[in-house]
Order: sequence, then C-alpha cells, then structure tokens
Amino acid sequence: MSSQIFKKPIPYFALILAHLIWGANFVVAKITLHEFPPMSLAFLRFALASLFLAPFLLSETKKVRLKKEDLPKLIAVGVLIITLNITFFFEGIKRTTAIDASVLTLILPILSVLLGWWFLKEKIFLVNLFGVLLGFAGAVVIVGVPQFFVGTISNEAFLGNILIVLASISWVVGALISKKLLTKYSSLIVTAVAFLVGTVTFLIPAWMEYISNPTWLNQITIVGILGLVYMTLLSSISAYFLFEWGLSKTSVAIADLFQYIEPPLATFLAVSLLSEKLSPSFIIGAVFIAIGAYLGTFAKEAHHRLKKAHRM
Repeated sequence: MSSQIFKKPIPYFALILAHLIWGANFVVAKITLHEFPPMSLAFLRFALASLFLAPFLLSETKKVRLKKEDLPKLIAVGVLIITLNITFFFEGIKRTTAIDASVLTLILPILSVLLGWWFLKEKIFLVNLFGVLLGFAGAVVIVGVPQFFVGTISNEAFLGNILIVLASISWVVGALISKKLLTKYSSLIVTAVAFLVGTVTFLIPAWMEYISNPTWLNQITIVGILGLVYMTLLSSISAYFLFEWGLSKTSVAIADLFQYIEPPLATFLAVSLLSEKLSPSFIIGAVFIAIGAYLGTFAKEAHHRLKKAHRM
C-alpha cells in the first residue's frame, strides 16, 4: 500500500481529509445536540446537503442514467450509511463520551475484514483472526460490558456505546454495497442519492419531535448554527464525497484503515473542549482495539507477502 501512496497519493489524501473532518465531528455533534433534537438535526443536515447537491446530481444523471435494478441497492446504501448510521450515532453520542465513541469506530476495519471473509470469500490468516478477536475484546471493554455487570457504568453510557457499535456495523455494510455501485456510478451520484434517502427517512421523525416540543427552535444559538453548518458542508458534503471518491480509487479495507486518524483528534478535542477524562478501562480497551485492528488489517498484507501464515 505504501508504494501506491507515493504513486497515486490524491485518493489517500482525500481519505485522510475525510477522516480528519469526521474526527472533529464527534465533538461538534455532541455540542450541537445540546440545542437540536437528534432527528431534527439529522433531517436539516441532509435536507440542506441534498439541496446543495441537487443541481450537480441532475447534471450528472443526464450523462449516466440510473438503472432500475440498481435503485434498491442505492436506497439500501442510503438507509445504511445515512439513516441507520446517523440515527445510531446521534442517539449514541448523546449518551456516551466523544472519546469512547471515536475509539469504538476503530472496529470498522475489523468488521471490514470479517465481512470480506464471510461474504466476499477474501483470504484471511490466523494472525488476522487473532487481531479480530483482540479488537472485539477491546470493544467489549470500551462498551463497558465488564463494568455493566459490576455496576460501575451507567445504563445510559452502556446503551450509548452499544448504539455507536451498531452505527459502525451499518456503515461497513453500506460501504461494501456502495463499493459495487461505484463501478457503475460516480461518487457524486451514490452520495447524493444516499443523502436524499436520508432526508426522506428523517422527515417523519423530525416532524414528530417538532410536534412534541415546538419551542426547541427558540433555543438555537450561534454555536448550534455553526455546528449545523459544519456537519452539513464539511462532515456531510465534503467528507462523504471525499470518502466515496477515495473508496472508488482504493478499497473498503484501505479506506477504513485511515479510521485511525479519528480517535486521537477526537480525544484531543474532547479533553480540551468538553473536559472529558481518560479512564484506565478506556486506555486498556483502546490499546486492545488498536493492536487488534493492526493485526487484523495491516498485518494481512505483510503476512500475505511472507506466505508463512496459515490460511483460514
């Protein structure tokens, strides 16, 4: 992979920039959700993003027509990487810390390896399997399963961590489906359709939030507006486009490896701006996940070259 970075660096720079934006988004989302109901924030975010991309989508579809047989897959991508992913993420980040949420997303590359093994019949070695198990052990610690049974973690934080894991799962499945679609359509089409699906699916929940509490609009400050702008223009439009384009030029596994960028940035911002603290269990779990993700992904290429590992 390192040789490819030097030969064709732009796709990798795109992926790095996307993950930097998403790394800061953990803290931005947590701050903004103090002023917006979650489904209303999601609806506004993707409705505005869809309006921004609409002219470009119309121009693109004049060149490449969408095939009817691909519509279910395009809709599925929207439901997975927008509707489910954002719903789980917003509901999760409200209940847990930005630090825990950012580290838990490191299971993305681990899940990519597993799904590639199960569904795409990709080869996997024992060292990768060990990495997967170690990563999931770290995730169990971060989620708070041991602490839950001994009563040292709140039910709210435990639920929040579970929701963050579910967000990661929905993202990986959606990325795998979109990878196939990107061989037929541009990243603009896949991203814009996904945003449109998200806008439609968030409409009714957002309306229900307004009916139950119409006064929330009066509580919005400049901080909330800036948060919405960040999530719309950067975290949604820019980062999604950069990720989809970078993914089309590389692979799901490589794209997800740059996920490592997010936790350090999110941790720095969370400690600095939100005064969150690092617990001993968090540090242990984070180390397990980081080593597990390395053995499950980066080590795969090295062992493939050496041809000394037992294939699964």
